[in-house]
Amino acid sequence: MEHIETVIIGAGQAGLSTAYHLKQQGRDCVVLDRHQRIGDGWRQQWDSLRLYSPAKYDGLPGMPFPGESWSFPGKDDLADYLESYASRWEIPVRLGVRVSRVSPAGDPAEGSGFVVDTDTGRLTCDNVVLATGTFGRTPSVPSFAQDLDPSILQLHSSEYRRPGQLRDGAVLVVGASHSGTDIAYEVAATRSTTLAGRDCGEIPVRLESRRMKVVFPVLLFLWRHLITRRTPIGRKEFGHIRFHGGPMLRVKRSDLAERGVVRTEERVTGVHDGIPVLADGSTVDVANVVWATGFRQDFGWVDLPVFGDDGWPREYRGVCDDVPGLFFCGLSFQYSFSSMLVGGCGRDAAYVARRIASRAPRRSERREREAA
Repeated sequence: MEHIETVIIGAGQAGLSTAYHLKQQGRDCVVLDRHQRIGDGWRQQWDSLRLYSPAKYDGLPGMPFPGESWSFPGKDDLADYLESYASRWEIPVRLGVRVSRVSPAGDPAEGSGFVVDTDTGRLTCDNVVLATGTFGRTPSVPSFAQDLDPSILQLHSSEYRRPGQLRDGAVLVVGASHSGTDIAYEVAATRSTTLAGRDCGEIPVRLESRRMKVVFPVLLFLWRHLITRRTPIGRKEFGHIRFHGGPMLRVKRSDLAERGVVRTEERVTGVHDGIPVLADGSTVDVANVVWATGFRQDFGWVDLPVFGDDGWPREYRGVCDDVPGLFFCGLSFQYSFSSMLVGGCGRDAAYVARRIASRAPRRSERREREAA
């Protein structure tokens, strides 16, 4: 078996940022990712997806995002940037490696290290960083979805790419956070569209407007320093942000109305005669359903006692005190609201890397001490 000081699982922005900081400290690490190319997790999003933060604020530690400062990069732009980032800093990434199990090498409470099983072999390590996604990687779809008429095309937002995927006829988009509103607005250009779900609010200023150049730095300051897990307002918002959708960002209520989207705040609660049923008992006769209902954490492959009933790990700032050596990076609200932003994960990664470095001296230092 190969032994590496730190194994990072996931080569997205969080995993790469953590590896960058570890390399800057001279620590041994490797990043494992199931995709065949760095950035594929972003390339597989819907075609028109653009970031909600300007390029000026989308860079990872040590490398600014290229292009015009106040442009909003597309998902392929970000994917290519991540690939360039890994290349520039010579981050050791192993692609096409699927991790099947992470288990303790001894008593997990004693920090005795870990065994990482993959489809290409087994690794042992002193530390593991799970950087597999902000809100989880398993699509969350209600169980009654299986009762919909087979003639209705169903897609989760992670499967949606473009309106051409959909069948002729009306569309129901379930979930009214920023992804749901973006998709509803796009498909409403060619199809009758209903958007169902709780109103999550909206940021009233247009992302591409001149006003946003003044407003966004203020928002970012609040997201980074005020809405954190250390402040009363941050703790109040913590559960809401993790378990409920965020506000509309690019698409506004007025945009949906102008495009003719039928908006209902009633939840989709079941199926009657193969047709979606709302909480008020009414039905929505459609040919397509897009479930913009988010993801759920699924760490069934991690054999360590750190997860609550909700599937989320018991951690603070990505550090699991119950299992020394186990870390997370890239979680929603890992420390602050800004943790979920591409440019916001760098601070969390730096903190995790510092905690890893504090656990033991560098391998070269250990060898020198042993030799002495």
